[in-house]
Amino acid sequence: MEAVRDQDPGRSSPYRTEPRRLGPRPLPLHLAMAGLAWSGWRLASLSSRPPWLGLPPASPPDLARRASDLERDSASAKPEALAAALQREAVRRAHRLLDGIEAYRQHVYRRDLPEPPVLWRAGTTRLLDYGACAEATVPDGPPILVVPSLINRAYILDLSARISLLRWLAAQGFRPLLVDWDAPGPIERGFSLTDYVAGRLEQALDAALAATGRRPLLAGYCMGGTLTAALAQRRQRDLAGLILLAAPWDFHGDQPQAAPLGLGSLLSFGPALDVLGELPVDAIQALFAAVDPLGGVRKFLAFAGLDHESGKAETFVALEDWLNDGVPLASSVARDCLGGWYGANTPALGAWRIAGRAVDPSKLGLPSLCMIPAQDRIVPPASARALGSAIPNCELREPAVGHIGMVTSGRARALVWEPLAAWMRTKAEAAA
Repeated sequence: MEAVRDQDPGRSSPYRTEPRRLGPRPLPLHLAMAGLAWSGWRLASLSSRPPWLGLPPASPPDLARRASDLERDSASAKPEALAAALQREAVRRAHRLLDGIEAYRQHVYRRDLPEPPVLWRAGTTRLLDYGACAEATVPDGPPILVVPSLINRAYILDLSARISLLRWLAAQGFRPLLVDWDAPGPIERGFSLTDYVAGRLEQALDAALAATGRRPLLAGYCMGGTLTAALAQRRQRDLAGLILLAAPWDFHGDQPQAAPLGLGSLLSFGPALDVLGELPVDAIQALFAAVDPLGGVRKFLAFAGLDHESGKAETFVALEDWLNDGVPLASSVARDCLGGWYGANTPALGAWRIAGRAVDPSKLGLPSLCMIPAQDRIVPPASARALGSAIPNCELREPAVGHIGMVTSGRARALVWEPLAAWMRTKAEAAA
């Protein structure tokens, strides 16, 4: 996309003169949550004991100390003066939030990486060959079939010129083959999880075997990891090993709210699924926002204070662009995930079936590695740990990173990428 000229051509600026981005999605929800939280401050301050002072006994020590300081300072303040001060702070934060959103929407960064060749395609699904990218050192190196989530774009694993797990692996001598799902087309809108696993993923595996002549390692990220567990059970003889990166399995492990959230979401979005044949992107984003309702607000408040020409700001924009560039979920798949996975916890209970066969990780005999981000808020560690623990002789590692941070953060290379490459190299050599 061609850049729009700055208003002052003699000045370097990270902004464009016209906004080109939407988001953060869904923007009305983020603004509403901020407004509700901040407008509630003033009302709460007028009570005899504001609710923020009643912390539960198990609160972190730092939070308890800050609450104690706040109680002491507010005790001597007149309620009207405190309410006015809180109102001024709410207005200040609202302006800062809007400044952060506007700075993001006008930032000059655009992802412009050259796309690897397409090795195979069916419908909207493609298999991209990173062994042919400019960074690759051994075009016919050990193959890795990489499966991302169905609900976000695959390029989180190839985010930018500076942050790309797949290009880095290609530079280490591997041949990553990335499944790019894209948005469901007319065919995929009628897909079930069986169609994706026993259909598209098996076809992609066949294409990888034909192109490389070698059994690939199979790696799945997030929801893609859950799908690869099912594929691995069906095609063990064609694989050299299994890698699970933040892959959810036990959806009720330490999430008592998962069942009502999943079933309630299914009831809420059911009519849209019937009419549209898919779960829209903004509905999916709203579900993610429910995990941390003010998380998006905090991000943009912080972004407003960054140097917008810095590498940190560019990474923020790259990640936010990816988050806002989501894809819908086919209606049958959405029902399986919301009602089956989150509502009934079918994977952990042995009730999730692909092509009529229960997916049972205890049946896997492949060399396996399960990477469980210790700071994951999207897939709680207990959920991912359940899958790794169910696979015989699976190696479990818990790096101190978050869900997205495991592939994009500054610590990702040392804590995730390098250990991952070392493990894969050993397993690929053993399978050769």
